[in-house]
Amino acid sequence: MTPSLQPHNSAKHPPQIIHNESLVLQDMLGVGAYGSVYKAYDQVSRQMRAIKCIRTAGLDSRQRAFQGHEAELHSLVSGHPNIATLHEVVEEDDFFYMIMDCGLEGDLFSKITERGGYVGKDLAIKSIFGQIASAVMHCHSKGVFHRDLKPENIIMFGDVVKLVDFGLATTEPISSDFGCGSTFYLSPECQGGYVERVTSFDSAANDVWSLGVILINLVFGRNPWKQACPRDETFSAFVLNSDFLQTILPMSDELNDIIKSIFCLNPRKRLSLPEFARRVQGCTSFTTAGEGSSPSLRAAAAATAAAAGATGAETTPIRFHFGHDALLCNSRDNKAQSQGQDSGVCVELHSVA
Repeated sequence: MTPSLQPHNSAKHPPQIIHNESLVLQDMLGVGAYGSVYKAYDQVSRQMRAIKCIRTAGLDSRQRAFQGHEAELHSLVSGHPNIATLHEVVEEDDFFYMIMDCGLEGDLFSKITERGGYVGKDLAIKSIFGQIASAVMHCHSKGVFHRDLKPENIIMFGDVVKLVDFGLATTEPISSDFGCGSTFYLSPECQGGYVERVTSFDSAANDVWSLGVILINLVFGRNPWKQACPRDETFSAFVLNSDFLQTILPMSDELNDIIKSIFCLNPRKRLSLPEFARRVQGCTSFTTAGEGSSPSLRAAAAATAAAAGATGAETTPIRFHFGHDALLCNSRDNKAQSQGQDSGVCVELHSVA
């Protein structure tokens, strides 16, 4: 028996009961241009579920196909312990419903920025990054490339994390969908190339680049740059001197070697994902401060943030938008990210109330 959901557009007064014996609707988690996300309790499994309700009225055939494509790819990679399982898809009247795992502890972005994060906690970083890498490797083994890897799309389930949001995923190993993803996490080739224009890019290598940025997020609580493009002063400095990040962050030589092998302009020379994951797990220390010296490392991060303020760097606000990432968190506005002056220092991860 498929659930007959009753969509509601008011976050203040969400529907309380789904007309189904098993699912009890509780709260609205997010709202966007095409629909809403609700939290529901499944009385059969005794688990919480996130229900993405997409209004299909007024969508053309291409837009409808896009929603079906997202569900198809998410279903294909479900079943992995670090990917939120898509349990059911329902098309009914003017709505398209996706019923999936629901985390109640926020996303990785909020964990990094609002709840202490992982700065100075090498073992925890290895655990979290290993889970993310495992999820992405599973996707790649199924011929699915995520293309929007970022902390906002990684949901916390205690010490376990799960990947969500396959709205931009593709099965094309070589893609020409330039600019697909979130600005901070895009590889240069995904933006058309850095030194010279390219006509396509490797989808797997692009995911690996995004994971490199996520690793910086985990270790230092910030982004390495606003955008990996020529107009970004920090990234341009890195291109000229591949050890540049080590001059503005307390990064160990070991991690610096890994990062240089990931942020390689030539995607063919970039580390493979399995090798990347292996080297992260084998890293003795991510920082010059070392395990257990988080106060010093936090002081260094604070100094970097102060330097950003002194040079007039603008922190990038986080704005809510609809998607799987709307299950539990705010997500960055790509247009807002590309605005403002580059400071020549690392960009602070910043959220707004």
